[in-house]
Amino acid sequence: MKRFYKETGVEPAEGGWRILLDGRPMRTPAKSELLVPTRALAEAVAREWNEVPEKADINVAHLPLTRLAATGLDRVTTQRARVIEDTAKYASSDLLCYRATDPASLVKRQHDTWQTLLDWAAERYGARLVVVSGTTFVTQPADSVAALQAAVAAHADMALSALYNLTHIAGSLVIALAVAEGRLSAEQAFDAAQLDELYQIERWGEDPIATERHNGIRNDIGAAARFLALLEGARLAR
Repeated sequence: MKRFYKETGVEPAEGGWRILLDGRPMRTPAKSELLVPTRALAEAVAREWNEVPEKADINVAHLPLTRLAATGLDRVTTQRARVIEDTAKYASSDLLCYRATDPASLVKRQHDTWQTLLDWAAERYGARLVVVSGTTFVTQPADSVAALQAAVAAHADMALSALYNLTHIAGSLVIALAVAEGRLSAEQAFDAAQLDELYQIERWGEDPIATERHNGIRNDIGAAARFLALLEGARLAR
């Protein structure tokens, strides 16, 4: 589908802000009105659509904020419990808990980067997670898993949409929560999530396929982080 509108805009509505295309409210794939809780997010979504070149094809891959907002409305609002469960389950197998056994330089880098985040989660949420060397599955304390699930459930529907994406992309609920709370920037989150691969690239160099994949991951993390920041005071459920 090519760009069919000339102007974009936003306006206040009951329960938030709507995005307009030529004065008409934008709708999600499920035909719901695309209503977001903050003006900042509405303006950012409108800007995405305004930046689509005239007569160009509309590529949803280039509209990450729109996709996250639509997911929040179409999926999270109707399947909230499932989205919370699918996000929180990463607490039982968080990337940060599985460490290399060698070489020593990688072991140190993982500890220096990842342990700081686990210590933050333990202090912030009372969720101390067990660390293991190697890939053998370790059962995490039930109270820690429950505390992290509660942290996920505290997010409002729109924020849950981004938090789920972040957790899935990073392979780490702790990284996702750290981004949501401003403890990590998007770039820091990318570095932490891709630590092992970045380490190997330093040693052996990068190939074009890996570069393209990393760019996609970096963009996805950046979009989710920006989305959460634009929610301002509407990130948590009330």
